[in-house]
Amino acid sequence: MSRTDRFLWLMAVLALATALTFVDATLRSHEASPRLATSAALVQELGLTDLALFTEARYTRHLSQADLHTAFQDHPLAFEHFPSGSLLAPPAHLFPTRHADLAAATEVPD
Repeated sequence: MSRTDRFLWLMAVLALATALTFVDATLRSHEASPRLATSAALVQELGLTDLALFTEARYTRHLSQADLHTAFQDHPLAFEHFPSGSLLAPPAHLFPTRHADLAAATEVPD
Protein backbone atom coordinates (compact mmCIF):
# COMPACT_ATOMS: atom_id res chain seq x y z
CA MET A 1 0.00 0.00 0.00
CA SER A 2 1.48 3.34 -1.04
CA ARG A 3 1.61 6.48 1.06
CA THR A 4 -1.07 8.06 -1.11
CA ASP A 5 -3.44 5.15 -0.53
CA ARG A 6 -2.87 5.30 3.23
CA PHE A 7 -3.55 9.04 3.17
CA LEU A 8 -6.78 8.56 1.21
CA TRP A 9 -7.93 5.83 3.62
CA LEU A 10 -7.17 8.11 6.55
CA MET A 11 -9.16 10.95 4.95
CA ALA A 12 -12.08 8.57 4.29
CA VAL A 13 -12.07 7.37 7.92
CA LEU A 14 -11.92 10.96 9.20
CA ALA A 15 -14.77 12.01 6.86
CA LEU A 16 -16.85 9.09 8.13
CA ALA A 17 -16.11 10.06 11.74
CA THR A 18 -17.18 13.63 10.98
CA ALA A 19 -20.42 12.43 9.41
CA LEU A 20 -21.09 10.19 12.42
CA THR A 21 -20.72 13.12 14.80
CA PHE A 22 -23.49 14.96 12.93
CA VAL A 23 -25.70 11.86 13.07
CA ASP A 24 -25.00 11.52 16.80
CA ALA A 25 -25.81 15.19 17.41
CA THR A 26 -29.13 14.81 15.59
CA LEU A 27 -30.08 11.74 17.62
CA ARG A 28 -29.10 13.38 20.91
CA SER A 29 -31.03 16.57 20.13
CA HIS A 30 -34.24 14.57 19.68
CA GLU A 31 -33.88 12.80 23.00
CA ALA A 32 -32.83 16.01 24.83
CA SER A 33 -35.73 18.16 23.62
CA PRO A 34 -37.99 17.47 26.67
CA ARG A 35 -35.13 18.40 29.02
CA LEU A 36 -34.42 21.57 27.02
CA ALA A 37 -38.10 22.54 27.14
CA THR A 38 -38.10 22.08 30.92
CA SER A 39 -34.96 24.20 31.23
CA ALA A 40 -36.45 26.91 29.02
CA ALA A 41 -39.58 27.02 31.19
CA LEU A 42 -37.42 27.30 34.33
CA VAL A 43 -35.39 30.15 32.82
CA GLN A 44 -38.60 31.96 31.87
CA GLU A 45 -40.14 31.47 35.31
CA LEU A 46 -37.08 32.60 37.25
CA GLY A 47 -36.22 35.44 34.88
CA LEU A 48 -32.62 34.38 34.51
CA THR A 49 -30.11 36.53 32.65
CA ASP A 50 -28.84 36.00 29.16
CA LEU A 51 -26.28 33.49 27.97
CA ALA A 52 -22.71 33.68 29.26
CA LEU A 53 -20.64 34.38 26.15
CA PHE A 54 -17.19 34.27 27.71
CA THR A 55 -15.94 32.46 30.78
CA GLU A 56 -12.75 34.28 31.61
CA ALA A 57 -13.65 37.65 33.14
CA ARG A 58 -16.64 38.30 35.37
CA TYR A 59 -17.54 41.49 33.49
CA THR A 60 -17.72 39.64 30.17
CA ARG A 61 -19.71 36.62 31.38
CA HIS A 62 -23.02 38.45 31.52
CA LEU A 63 -22.93 41.71 29.59
CA SER A 64 -26.24 42.78 31.09
CA GLN A 65 -24.66 42.78 34.56
CA ALA A 66 -21.43 44.61 33.76
CA ASP A 67 -20.56 47.93 35.33
CA LEU A 68 -18.32 50.74 34.14
CA HIS A 69 -15.42 50.25 36.52
CA THR A 70 -14.88 46.49 36.78
CA ALA A 71 -12.61 46.33 33.77
CA PHE A 72 -10.29 48.89 35.39
CA GLN A 73 -10.23 47.35 38.86
CA ASP A 74 -6.43 47.44 39.09
CA HIS A 75 -5.90 50.95 37.74
CA PRO A 76 -7.90 53.28 35.46
CA LEU A 77 -5.17 53.13 32.81
CA ALA A 78 -4.44 49.41 33.19
CA PHE A 79 -4.34 47.18 30.15
CA GLU A 80 -7.16 44.73 29.56
CA HIS A 81 -6.32 41.40 31.17
CA PHE A 82 -8.58 39.26 29.02
CA PRO A 83 -9.03 39.29 25.24
CA SER A 84 -12.81 39.07 25.47
CA GLY A 85 -12.97 42.48 27.15
CA SER A 86 -11.66 44.08 23.98
CA LEU A 87 -14.02 42.17 21.67
CA LEU A 88 -17.28 43.57 23.00
CA ALA A 89 -18.32 47.12 23.70
CA PRO A 90 -20.10 47.91 26.98
CA PRO A 91 -23.89 47.59 26.82
CA ALA A 92 -25.73 50.66 25.54
CA HIS A 93 -27.85 50.94 28.70
CA LEU A 94 -24.72 51.85 30.65
CA PHE A 95 -24.32 55.01 28.57
CA PRO A 96 -27.73 56.73 28.55
CA THR A 97 -26.28 60.00 27.26
CA ARG A 98 -23.30 60.76 25.09
CA HIS A 99 -20.38 62.84 26.32
CA ALA A 100 -21.10 65.48 23.68
CA ASP A 101 -24.63 65.87 25.06
CA LEU A 102 -23.26 66.32 28.57
CA ALA A 103 -20.83 69.00 27.38
CA ALA A 104 -23.64 71.01 25.79
CA ALA A 105 -25.73 70.85 28.97
CA THR A 106 -22.93 72.00 31.27
CA GLU A 107 -22.92 75.57 32.53
CA VAL A 108 -19.62 77.43 32.64
CA PRO A 109 -19.28 79.53 35.82
CA ASP A 110 -18.33 83.19 35.39
